[in-house]
Amino acid sequence: MGVQSIDQEHGGQEHRAAIQHVLNDLRALELMLQRGVFETGVRRIGAEQELALVRQDFAPAPIGPEVLEALNEPKATTEIGRFNMEFNLDPALLTGSVLSQMQQETLGLLAKARAAAEVHGAQPILIGILPTLQQEHLAAEYITPKPRYHALNERITKSRGGKYNIRIKGIDELKFTHDNVLVEGLNTSFQLHYQVWPEEFAIAYNTAQLITAPCLASAANSAVLFGKRLWHETRIAIFEQTVDTSGSDMPAQRDVLKRVRFGERWVQDSVLEIYRDDVVRFRSLFAAGTQEDAIGMVERGEVPKLYGLQTHNSSVYRWNRPCYGITDGKPHLRIENRVLPAGPSVSDEVANAALWFGLMTQIPKVYPDLTERIPFEHARANFLASARNGLHFKMHWFDDTTISVRDLLLEELIPLARTGLRSHGVDEQDIEHYMGIVEARVASGRNGARWMLDSVAKIHEYGTRAERLSTLTAATISRQNSGIPVHEWSLPELGEGGCWTQHFGRVGQYMHTELFTVQEDELIDLAASIMDWERIRHIPVEDEQSNLVGLVSYRSILRTVADPKLRSRMRDGGSVAVSEIMHPNPVTATPETTTLEAIALMREHGASCLPVVLDQKLVGLVTEHDFMRIAGQLLEEQLRDTPGSGVNDPV
Repeated sequence: MGVQSIDQEHGGQEHRAAIQHVLNDLRALELMLQRGVFETGVRRIGAEQELALVRQDFAPAPIGPEVLEALNEPKATTEIGRFNMEFNLDPALLTGSVLSQMQQETLGLLAKARAAAEVHGAQPILIGILPTLQQEHLAAEYITPKPRYHALNERITKSRGGKYNIRIKGIDELKFTHDNVLVEGLNTSFQLHYQVWPEEFAIAYNTAQLITAPCLASAANSAVLFGKRLWHETRIAIFEQTVDTSGSDMPAQRDVLKRVRFGERWVQDSVLEIYRDDVVRFRSLFAAGTQEDAIGMVERGEVPKLYGLQTHNSSVYRWNRPCYGITDGKPHLRIENRVLPAGPSVSDEVANAALWFGLMTQIPKVYPDLTERIPFEHARANFLASARNGLHFKMHWFDDTTISVRDLLLEELIPLARTGLRSHGVDEQDIEHYMGIVEARVASGRNGARWMLDSVAKIHEYGTRAERLSTLTAATISRQNSGIPVHEWSLPELGEGGCWTQHFGRVGQYMHTELFTVQEDELIDLAASIMDWERIRHIPVEDEQSNLVGLVSYRSILRTVADPKLRSRMRDGGSVAVSEIMHPNPVTATPETTTLEAIALMREHGASCLPVVLDQKLVGLVTEHDFMRIAGQLLEEQLRDTPGSGVNDPV
């Protein structure tokens, strides 16, 4: 959970004052480490459960603040997107039945969220990226109305020159440009906390870095975005490309770090290395809303909150992040794992946690020299490979060896995690249950991402894109609510996403997105050839900035052939440009235009085609033939069970 109390003003003097408080907090932290005031010998764990909210048609439901108000639950808090929210689970000692208790607490909080959301016609879902989210859901109006989020949007957007250019290549390729930081809100995660003591911080943090790749490979659950099949854990690419304040005009010779990153080197000695490195490299985005004399408090034997340092730390997004906290008046350090996605089921999430907690405990005992046996660059390469490929890649491992990530998990890491959990007295029944889930998942090769990709492969030839994405979302919710882990999930059947009325209400649900376009100076012969080859009757015309400027129809081609002047020019070897025959400034729709509004527009303007635009950019196309196809499907559906219709009458 990020720091929520901030100063919105952050100009020159305010920035200098904020940095002074951060530097004072760093000196206070150094004094605390020297004096040995931190809690030791206690292994607490914790978790943060993020979730998405969807309507009855499985589209995003921007009602997070309303659900929170109805919940009246102190463990619940907002996220940057109105369609997301978060629960902060109680910290607990890593022992006994802590894993099954984590599952029960999570299920209880989800049940509360479900009841509160139902009042608004919505329901929660645990998933790394909600399949039905589209770019139009990332408009600024969907940002949760809290000062921190709007300040974050203002400062990150300003540092990027007002544009977020996102490009991700997986099975498909996605490229899009956006104008605000809510792209970050695509991601939902299950974040873990692991308390450490100062003298073991370096080996513990390095362990977290080492095991990030295999843990993420096992847990990947974010393979589909905007209908595209991308990385197995697309969240990683989205977050790193979104919250990047390095600018795009830096010389190629200069090394510039991203605010979201894995890291650059192994930690040698202390948590101070990370805090100092982040303060040196990154300008503070916010000033803490509360200030204190941290050094004076330490000198008096008091425990400071370190507001300035914590505020700065909350705006530097390491995938494994050091955290400072206070429990019962005693300061402590912990490591926050920000890598793992939400879902696919609560039992899967707790199994992921069991693997990570067990390895965090056991790896330092078995491999205290890990930094000498594997270069940091290999650990970072493993992380990116796991995000791209999930359970299907070869890892760099110790002593310059490589091994299949599945073999490494099954043969070495899962047994080590079991031993680590046992060393803390975790219930054997819990260990076998949750580690058994991880083992079966890895052995089958089916994590959440693999299930998504297999599901898309099964239904990708059927229905509209909206139907397929709704089916994927609905199937996730139904199987999630069953409590069955993902490796046992059946693939979805088209139609699980609901009846036809949920898929044809808005133009964006069924528009064509694979488009053939021309520019104004193209030959009409090219436009005619495209129509012939692709069997289409309309071609949008774009300018060099991809703005829609016109439309060429089959009728306009016929009129050209009938025009004596144009026909004569072509007969004499001259050329005719698209700009001479296109319909300039055609009537358009947006993805949110309702079907009834679209039909009315086409009737009013005598149009047989509606280009669909978003911020003047062409994103889709609907034609009168689409409405005829939809009407035919609905008519057949209505008549199928009607006696005497002839559809199902006996022969």
